[in-house]
Amino acid sequence: MAKSGRAKTTGPKTPPEKPRAATGSRAAILIALAGAVVVAAVLGVLLWPQPRTELVAETGSEPGLIARIESLYNDIYVYKRTNGQYVLSFGAERLRYTESVVNPDDELDLPVYYTQSMTVGLAYAPALENAAIIGLGGGRTAWYHHRSVPDLHFTAVELDPQVAQVADQFFGVKAEENFDLEILDGRVWLTKSDETYDLIMVDAYRGPFVPFHLLTTEFYEEVASHLKPGGIAIQNVEPSTMLFDSAVATIGAAFDNLDFYEGRGNIVIVAYDGPKRDPAELQRIAAERQAEYGFRYDLTQILERSYEPEFDADAEPLTDDFAPVEYLKAIDRHNQKQS
Repeated sequence: MAKSGRAKTTGPKTPPEKPRAATGSRAAILIALAGAVVVAAVLGVLLWPQPRTELVAETGSEPGLIARIESLYNDIYVYKRTNGQYVLSFGAERLRYTESVVNPDDELDLPVYYTQSMTVGLAYAPALENAAIIGLGGGRTAWYHHRSVPDLHFTAVELDPQVAQVADQFFGVKAEENFDLEILDGRVWLTKSDETYDLIMVDAYRGPFVPFHLLTTEFYEEVASHLKPGGIAIQNVEPSTMLFDSAVATIGAAFDNLDFYEGRGNIVIVAYDGPKRDPAELQRIAAERQAEYGFRYDLTQILERSYEPEFDADAEPLTDDFAPVEYLKAIDRHNQKQS
């Protein structure tokens, strides 16, 4: 970059006035270059791989705490219950939020009720060829789909490399044949990909909240653009601590239809375009696929969790209200953990 400074002048003390158009053009170029530098810097932070961090063993400091790790995005804790289950939680200081519960002796066990409900997409999907999830956590939902349908090419997208490290070291969730793991912001991953999927699941939380850039109409339009004809999106929603009415309006602004499934405290939303799915036809498909794959959680029974929650039909959808540079900076700021 050229250094700025005063130019030495000769001749008249008052230089001739420069054409305004030329000055405006030069200023526009400088502004554009500055904007490009900011965008490049922010993308560098988002896309630069984070180093693998050594897990810190914690014995005796808290009951059941076996590991703690501090990453750029989370304070991560792994506990072991007296019944042998692992609990993965995120938090800062006294605030802790359970992210996953894992049975280390059974890779198909889904102890958290809503994760069972998220398997309902296996009845809706037009085929079971490829699927993706944004938000890995302990990897239970992703791994269940991968192990239950061996020919399904599954991609899990996780922002925090240390979360993926914990899932690998403690829960056995790692990249292998037909299971890809992308360490990247979920929305950035979508914009960089030209793949389409039979189903895309979204289960990315910061404590009880979905990051703002993963809950806008534009984000769900991006999700819809990566679905095959007849493909579906599935969103886990925690209604008591987030804008449930606005979430329904936002997802509904990007898709023709929304179906709801009970998650015992959470609500699973299935979003899709085209005609409304016939319950009898869904049951038929579920029965066929249940017979073929022998799912641990019977698909025909999962479909029976369908219900209609109460929400404000006049709620306004959430949208992106940021200029591109401001938007990228906001993503980076919101992804980082808050002390």
